[in-house]
Amino acid sequence: MTQQRTSRWSTVLLGLMVVIFTIALVVYPKQGFDAGIAGLKVFWDIVFPSLLPFFILSELMLGLGIVRGFGVLLEPLMRPLFSVPGIGAFALSMGLAAGYPMDAVITARFRETKMCTRIEGERLLAFTNTADPLFMFGAVAVGMLKSPALGALLAIAHYISAFLVGVGFKLWGRGQEMTPREPRSSRRENILKRAFTEMLKAHEEDGRPFGKLLGNAVTESVQTLLMILGFIVFFSVLIEILRLSGMMKVLGWPIALVYHLFGIHTGLVNPTLAGLLEIDIGSAQAAAVTAAPLLQKLALISGIIAWSGLAVHAQVASVLTETDIRMTPYFIARFLHAALAAVLTVLLWGLGMGQTAVHVVSSIVPVFAATSQAASGAPWWHVMWTGLSTWAWLIGSLLALSFVVYIVRRVRIIAWKARLNRI
Repeated sequence: MTQQRTSRWSTVLLGLMVVIFTIALVVYPKQGFDAGIAGLKVFWDIVFPSLLPFFILSELMLGLGIVRGFGVLLEPLMRPLFSVPGIGAFALSMGLAAGYPMDAVITARFRETKMCTRIEGERLLAFTNTADPLFMFGAVAVGMLKSPALGALLAIAHYISAFLVGVGFKLWGRGQEMTPREPRSSRRENILKRAFTEMLKAHEEDGRPFGKLLGNAVTESVQTLLMILGFIVFFSVLIEILRLSGMMKVLGWPIALVYHLFGIHTGLVNPTLAGLLEIDIGSAQAAAVTAAPLLQKLALISGIIAWSGLAVHAQVASVLTETDIRMTPYFIARFLHAALAAVLTVLLWGLGMGQTAVHVVSSIVPVFAATSQAASGAPWWHVMWTGLSTWAWLIGSLLALSFVVYIVRRVRIIAWKARLNRI
């Protein structure tokens, strides 16, 4: 009875909010139209060219069985670190290269095809939901903060905190689901041979010829991108209506009180609220507060990027509707990611990495250096090429690291057996 009453009240509240929003659009038609055009421009200039190739390629690699082959090769790395199958590295690399919500799309496909359990899917979403380097270097650092070095600082804090969240979520759902053990005969088989066998098996199970597979990949990718477009435009208009109606000031009063107590510039209240809703608008507003200290702006922007905004959360929720993956662990992970990213940004700044981080990133991850150099005013084809080269570098690095782990484990097993034989 109580649940039914709660459901009724939530329905009434949501209906009232929709009516108020509709009336606001009638009162502010021009402002709403302009905000929608701005959201459409963001989608067409940035989101569409950067995500479409990855969506199509991911569908093709899933249908051809390449992802399952990668999963076998990457199992020695992903299972001990994050308690997820090796295919998780594919979602991780795609998410790092293409950004939101690429990882959610791939994770949903994994769950739909039974390549991971529900718990494994929730663990996977916890740490693969990351921004792409081109966004942090280009849109934020060069476009908003006018400093590529700050993009390197944000990237380091962002990816380290995502890794920490993934390691922490290794314990999520432990005991709720049992992961089936690999047959002993399969474990003894050469990993390269096993990967090739699994790839062929997955392609046979799919059964679609390449022409049909390509057509389905393009159709499903464009359909998903149109859904993302709708969320971007809707939240752009929503934020503008909230600002014009004065609701931002009302909602920001508790945040202003907390900021005042901790000595944080109160000019960052509105960017915080905007960042809770939408990542681009919140980051841009935070960077534009000239009176606030740079470190406070960086910490807030880092937290906003890690949180990713309710607009992205809505995209992820819509992608997951056909699966049994729950959104609660996703929200918990985003909150932890945002808090860790903000704290790490402050710590790294304190260690003197404010203006020198770009050199660290360039030496460790060369492809990020190219991303930084091409970030300002890059045409759509350069955006696509940078994303693809970043993904190739990431998946190659993960495969190399996984192979090293596999060799070390095999050597240890052989040494242990030799010791037993001597005994």
